[in-house]
Amino acid sequence: MRTFLQALAAPVLALCSLVASAQVPQPPEIAARNFLLVDVSANQVLAGRDADAPVDPAALTKLMSAYLVFDALRSGKLTLQQRLAVSARAAQAPGTRMFIDAGAQVPVEDLVKGMVVQSGNDATLALAEAVGGTVEHFVELMNAQGRAMGLRASTFKNPLGLPEPGHLTTARDLATVATRLLQDFPQYTPYYAIRKYRYQGTPTANDTNRNTLLFRDPTVDGLKTAHSDAAGFCVVATARRDFPNMGGRRLLAVVLGAASETARASEAQKLLNWGYTAWEGVKLFDANQAVVTPPVWKGAERTARLGSLQPVVVAVPAGTAGRLRSQVARPDPLIAPLAKGQAVGVLKVSAADQPLLDVPLVALDTVEQAGLLRRAWDAVRLWIK
Repeated sequence: MRTFLQALAAPVLALCSLVASAQVPQPPEIAARNFLLVDVSANQVLAGRDADAPVDPAALTKLMSAYLVFDALRSGKLTLQQRLAVSARAAQAPGTRMFIDAGAQVPVEDLVKGMVVQSGNDATLALAEAVGGTVEHFVELMNAQGRAMGLRASTFKNPLGLPEPGHLTTARDLATVATRLLQDFPQYTPYYAIRKYRYQGTPTANDTNRNTLLFRDPTVDGLKTAHSDAAGFCVVATARRDFPNMGGRRLLAVVLGAASETARASEAQKLLNWGYTAWEGVKLFDANQAVVTPPVWKGAERTARLGSLQPVVVAVPAGTAGRLRSQVARPDPLIAPLAKGQAVGVLKVSAADQPLLDVPLVALDTVEQAGLLRRAWDAVRLWIK
């Protein structure tokens, strides 16, 4: 069974019932087949339409391909300085390319930039072969990672997003992959903010990032665009804006099936702006901050610090932050031993007496059992209590 700690660590996109529906901000009209707006900082869905409908992801597929490449970098299977020999299969990849030649020895970092900035199919295949051994095995890894992430309706048939029967995902699954990219690989996701890139000696025909929001909104720092006849014009866009009460607040907009390159950017911008103005983020507790310090029975320590390993942030309709209330539900009595990270209770957050969010609480420190004498004394006290 999924533990409280796992549920907190995962990028859960919870659709919260904040207050009576009449008081929830209504999103703007979005000219796209599917959309989803997620407050990444609060792990909340703010708005969406047909977010679970199966769609052709086109080049948004490369978000999952990039996740596996970044994971290989994290594990040391690849290094950014390592040079990879470009295979004929990679060099001859159809569609968008970074224009690398078969046999060339290209640094991994340049291939990553080619995949991310130029959406280069040749770069993506070269990286897929390095990570998976073969493209086919890499696809198996993509689907295994999707299952591990809890993707509900995604099946990958290739690393590029080329049209293929059964190659499908949803706006919600794409938001999950994108959120995991941002959370798991903050050291690599800045590549998505690069506006222009081309590898030395290659033409400038495909040197500009297609995410035009990077050029119009300085708070936007990613992530990926896509287009095909079946998918229409698509974008997964993310922005981070600073606020006095909580620091940086990150939103993620998924817009699928827009009519044009201009429309996908405009609709994503509209969603992001609405999310920042109609909703406000409230930080209730910092990561590793004690929410409560209840007494512990039969323990070497008399109290335990209970809190969250992640910041406790909630998104609420603008102007309603003062109506937030919270209470802790936990076992009573609390009896040692407690392991650090052990799920111990739940912080229940409400607004206007309506349930808003349940945040798992864990022991922030290990509490060992006390000696025999103290355990016996506490046993007597508990009996009297």
